[in-house]
Amino acid sequence: MPVRIVETSAPSQISGANSGQTSPPFCTLLSVGQAFSGTQNVSSMQKDEAWRVNVRIQGCDLDHGYLCGTMEALNVPMADTPVVTFWEGEIVDGKNYTFFTGKWEASPEDDIRHWTKFPYFAPFSCQVEVDGGKSLDLSNYPYIFMRWKEQYFVNVGTDCGLTIAGFYYVCFSCADGSINGFYYDPNSSPFQKLELKSTNEGRSGFSFSSYELQ
Repeated sequence: MPVRIVETSAPSQISGANSGQTSPPFCTLLSVGQAFSGTQNVSSMQKDEAWRVNVRIQGCDLDHGYLCGTMEALNVPMADTPVVTFWEGEIVDGKNYTFFTGKWEASPEDDIRHWTKFPYFAPFSCQVEVDGGKSLDLSNYPYIFMRWKEQYFVNVGTDCGLTIAGFYYVCFSCADGSINGFYYDPNSSPFQKLELKSTNEGRSGFSFSSYELQ
């Protein structure tokens, strides 16, 4: 939810697009109730300009490549209180979703430019340029690639000074639950980096206020 700026094993290939893919590896750190905490750099030019971020997974369906959750941004300069948004995610599995976004103003070139910022995307690069990764078997890869799209503000109005017009390219580590992401919005500062780690609180959660998601 950035400020709007006006101005490791190699994957295998499978024969035939969308044939034989299975769900990403089951990971206890990518399940309902898991919490994460970290920061988001809100300017690609000023690395020290960041706010603290908490994320909680509210739903996860690996078979259909879906997950959702809440994101809480703290110490946001123009906001009097922490800003909470609800987001929905697409898991790149070659079955439900590929590395090509196909919406949200993201072209295949935008996709490649963002995915290549993740070191663990390197083994996929050539094949993704061919078919978006449809012919890759990602089921045993120790990293899960996702897109997170914030859908609405939970506790503030749209005049809070933040934008949720864009979305995040995300790389999740199954080993330790760490998350790295880059925000994409043509009207915002590019490559704003999200860095999160799973918290020991797990399903007992953050000290979030209670919000009812409609």
